[in-house]
Amino acid sequence: MCRRLICCGQPSAHLDQKVFMRATRFFISTLKEAPSDAEIVSHKLMLRAGLIRRLAGGIYTWMPLGLRVMRKVEAIVREEMDRSGAIELSMPLVQPAELWQESNRWQAYGPELLRFKDRHDRDFVIQPTSEEVVTDIARNEIRSYRQLPVHFYQIQSKFRDERRPRFGVMRGREFLMKDGYSFHANYEDLEREYRNMYETYGRIFTRLGLQFRAVAADTGSIGGTGSHEFHVLADSGEDAIAFCTGSDYAANVELAEAVAPSVPRGAPVSTMAKVPTPGKKTCEEVSELLRLPLQQSVKAIALVHESDQGRPGTFHLLLVRGDHTLNEIKAGKLEGLSPFRFATDAEIRQHMGCEAGYIGPVGVGGSVRVIADRTVAAMSNFVCGANEAGFHLTGVNWGRDLPEPSLVADIRNVLKGDLSPDGKGELDLCRGIEVGHIFQLRTKYAEALKCTFLDETGKQRLMEMGCYGIGVTRIVGAAIEQGNDERGIIFPDAIAPFRLAIVPIGMKKSDTVRAAAEKLYTEMQAAGVDVLLDDRDERPGVLFADIELTGIPHRIVIGERGLKDGVAEYQGRRDKEAQRIALADCAAFILQRLQG
Repeated sequence: MCRRLICCGQPSAHLDQKVFMRATRFFISTLKEAPSDAEIVSHKLMLRAGLIRRLAGGIYTWMPLGLRVMRKVEAIVREEMDRSGAIELSMPLVQPAELWQESNRWQAYGPELLRFKDRHDRDFVIQPTSEEVVTDIARNEIRSYRQLPVHFYQIQSKFRDERRPRFGVMRGREFLMKDGYSFHANYEDLEREYRNMYETYGRIFTRLGLQFRAVAADTGSIGGTGSHEFHVLADSGEDAIAFCTGSDYAANVELAEAVAPSVPRGAPVSTMAKVPTPGKKTCEEVSELLRLPLQQSVKAIALVHESDQGRPGTFHLLLVRGDHTLNEIKAGKLEGLSPFRFATDAEIRQHMGCEAGYIGPVGVGGSVRVIADRTVAAMSNFVCGANEAGFHLTGVNWGRDLPEPSLVADIRNVLKGDLSPDGKGELDLCRGIEVGHIFQLRTKYAEALKCTFLDETGKQRLMEMGCYGIGVTRIVGAAIEQGNDERGIIFPDAIAPFRLAIVPIGMKKSDTVRAAAEKLYTEMQAAGVDVLLDDRDERPGVLFADIELTGIPHRIVIGERGLKDGVAEYQGRRDKEAQRIALADCAAFILQRLQG
């Protein structure tokens, strides 16, 4: 692995910023190849471009180039949060265990919460988030409805002890996050601020130059009611997003509703029959053997609801169509099923009298609760397991061959082509990287921590709360996942480490080249352009490769050959070829391009 390193001694404090924008007085450290443990594009390119360096699993040093990118993201986030009316503060990284015990999250949060003891044997945590601390501030500082609403936010490092940190800054253990928390006298005002944050986040991601989509989402372990995620669209995204092609509807697949079939259930047209299916345990295998459409089969999934009273778990049989998949988030919200786990082989044999792969809803005992997806409830003449090894049933019909299901519910993941829940078209699917999330927490933490205020009548009431997060470091990785090519990173102008690179060829050998480069550099500085003068004594190929790798959006090349004709060469990062620009018009041309 070949490495290029440009370094210098510590500059004097009196040097102005222009000095720092020269490559010979900056720090650029690029790699020809990424380390073998880098898995995804953003991780590889951030290491190769010298944006980050690994210190430990999921923990990275942000190098000077990377820090410039992160600070630009942070600045846009801060400007828009201030514009929205939120107030910045800074809460401690170290938090006392008592607050987490008071909110009942000391154990509930799980092993991701890094716990430790101080020298006095007192328990503390390294903050993964700050609901407890900010609620403690509110309950101690806010007494009256006259002090509400208020929205506090911070941009600060967080730590979550991920069991398997992966993908560089995309799933690291230490990261920079903007977390905001609002407090309100009533739910109506919480809804107002929620809309305010929804619009603020839209402005933030638009200014960052990212293609994104806001989607309705599940609140997850943080709790609360309303929730929206903001996703940077990228094929490598971990999350699947369902959106309507004819409207603004969009939701995380975990939450996207699969509407019930509009066509009523068909009448029975065949007699139920038991057919041999030796060794065929999946719907795909059975359908191929019987030469029937996969959509005519029903998949049975055995789950057990874990009782918190020490009693044996309740056995459930969930049914989805053969070409559909179970949505565990939706299933977990069903009454009597949360929390659940998948049944063991022994539990399946105990309740179904059969091994997994051949189970079905026909003839099950009263101890088994049958829950059918909406699509399955509308099916007729379907195929399912016969509860006997090596056999399946065909021609099965509700009401005739088995009772109607105990519960009909939406428990599947949506597919491309499904009807949109808003009735305005069909659903399509794309991938996204979650970079922001807003919640209506309501009174969850206010109730646990007794965060109250006195209303207009002097009555004590719980504060309504909202929570609003943005992954600052994650945005950098997401931007790279969205913008890259075989040459390296393609940053949006707003967050590139430098917007413009001036690359003089042979600057050390040619006074003419040096003078032209210095003149343009000075003009760009005077115009407020974030410019890097790459004055390194390297071959042109090395200079060009580094500029492209690090994602600088605009490049001007000045060389003796061009100067003889009075021209320089301009090339945008996405341009296939360079274009010649009259040297006298160069500054005006660049400023126009930067404005566009």
